[in-house]
Amino acid sequence: MILNKKKFFTEITKAVIKLIIAGILIGVLKKYDAIIAGILILKIIHNIYKDILKPKTNKNYLLIVGMLLTGFGGIVGETWGVANGYWEYHQVNRAIPFWVPFAWMLAFHYLYKLEGKLIPLLQHQSQKNKIILAIILAIILPAFGEIVTIYLGVWTYYWPYQIFGVPLYAFICLVFVHMLVYTILHFICKKYKINDVVFN
Repeated sequence: MILNKKKFFTEITKAVIKLIIAGILIGVLKKYDAIIAGILILKIIHNIYKDILKPKTNKNYLLIVGMLLTGFGGIVGETWGVANGYWEYHQVNRAIPFWVPFAWMLAFHYLYKLEGKLIPLLQHQSQKNKIILAIILAIILPAFGEIVTIYLGVWTYYWPYQIFGVPLYAFICLVFVHMLVYTILHFICKKYKINDVVFN
């Protein structure tokens, strides 16, 4: 049950618009992967400043841990997928563009911040409901962003059973990476008694 449906869906709509803008940016600049990487690095620096360096209290170091874990998990998955011919990037001089790990890092930040806005709008903020919300968002939003970039010619999947160019296996992998990181962060919060609206 959602307490404020208007605010809930407004946040979802804003998140989708951000994905479309990011997808278009990557699609337009796909030949210039170093430039995209530079833009994404600047965005990561901005996020770290805003959420960790600038606040006097409540410095959220979980963001750095989550971004690093997601970036690492993403690049391992990308290396495996490209090396086995499951997908390929177009119009770049390397198998995996420079910007890919930074996009994974920002995907974590994006989902984390969105969940932080949506969870307070749930009537029952149980761990079960938080997990369901995280899985739904991890299935829909990253895949939506991928659809935009796929249609702009950034990469192609060669796995079967595709929905708008995104295969079923990709949906599963996206959820797996994000939920693995969330599970690790949940246990970090539990062990060190860190109070976090998303992971507690």
